[in-house]
Amino acid sequence: MAKKNVLIIGAAGRDFHNFNTYYRDNADYNVVAFTAAQIPDIDGRKYPAELAGSLYPAGIPIYAQDDLEKLIKELAVEDCVFSYSDVPYQVVMNLSALVNATGANFVLLGPERTMIKSTKPVIAVGAVRTGCGKSQTSRRIIELLMEQGLKVVAIRHPMPYGDLVAQKVQRFATVEDLAKHKCTIEEMEEYEPHVVRGNVIYAGVDYEAIVRAAENDPDGCDVILWDGGNNDFPFYKPDLMVTVVDPHRPGHELSYYPGEATLRIADYVVINKMDSADADAIQIVRDNIAKVNPNAVVVDAASPLTIDKPELVRGKKVLVVEDGPTLTHGEMKIGAGTVAARKCGAAELVDPRGFAVGKLAETFRIYPNIGTLLPAMGYGDEQIKDLETTIDKTPCDVVVIATPIDLSRIVKINKPTVKVGYDLQEIGQPDLAQAVNDFIQKKNLK
Repeated sequence: MAKKNVLIIGAAGRDFHNFNTYYRDNADYNVVAFTAAQIPDIDGRKYPAELAGSLYPAGIPIYAQDDLEKLIKELAVEDCVFSYSDVPYQVVMNLSALVNATGANFVLLGPERTMIKSTKPVIAVGAVRTGCGKSQTSRRIIELLMEQGLKVVAIRHPMPYGDLVAQKVQRFATVEDLAKHKCTIEEMEEYEPHVVRGNVIYAGVDYEAIVRAAENDPDGCDVILWDGGNNDFPFYKPDLMVTVVDPHRPGHELSYYPGEATLRIADYVVINKMDSADADAIQIVRDNIAKVNPNAVVVDAASPLTIDKPELVRGKKVLVVEDGPTLTHGEMKIGAGTVAARKCGAAELVDPRGFAVGKLAETFRIYPNIGTLLPAMGYGDEQIKDLETTIDKTPCDVVVIATPIDLSRIVKINKPTVKVGYDLQEIGQPDLAQAVNDFIQKKNLK
């Protein structure tokens, strides 16, 4: 029987995981290509032979998603496997229509086909959209576990935008490890808050190899914490699933792929940002949780801000720099920096779009609805330099930085800066301490 030709539609993350877990050693299929979207400069390379396994001695090419229709025909593709996240249903089904119109199948692999079982207890944290507050929720759960004397190893959803062979398994225990692994700004934003709190975090490409390394971490491991990316469901079979929702985007929890799936499988749902959201929007989110997952425990939460030099903002022209993916494919129109600038009495939020250069100007063209905010994009040296130049050219009195890292360590900023931080704070009961205590008791971890 002839092998079925497969093309995996991805964005350098879930696509590689789907290949590794379902297709790599499956002799019934022949993966002829990946396509790439969402992230700049990841097409035009190969998924390397060193990672692709014995069935693919030449590796697998990665093309731009714009060429999808042509590739299906030229490569005689039978199955197109959609493998990236944080995508509205309309876009997913438009893509399905394109694929089906060529005669090919449009495939969505589910958790049972792609989740890996760990030998350690697993808590997974996901979200229904990028920018809900998943990372601070992960940090809060880790702190609660560490307070109980448990060794926690975090594993982060992939962001392998560099040398894939070198990034097969990455371990981060110190800030210096970020430079060692040549991390992008996006990667640093996710890894640095973990290591400065004293826990190890792993990431990379091959998540079977990653979890086995994490289970045997030299510093010890009692619990694996899956820190999910975008609104993807976990790569590992969770013993406890926590999903974060965002009342600043009410309704998105039921209209984005695969965020709704992540909501439906949750044991606990955290409604974050209640301190800055409208009551009507919060109620919409509550009603939607009850509609699709009535058995979930709902935790009310806020993300209170810390602002290191609020006096610099009052009455000033302010440039707000926010977390990049939250503004781009997360589609947020307001972030922690915007809230902080307004609370501190900024006279004006300066629009950086007319001063953006290079890759940053391209980002604004691709995502025209970002508005008067600057995304901290830094997927490579060129983009980091463009970010630095854009900040320098934008006429403002002060730069408000609301990224999870010290951006001034990476980018030279010749203006006064104000750093905005945020952590998760539960409101009343139930809370995440209850979730963690129940988990510890259930898994006999004490």
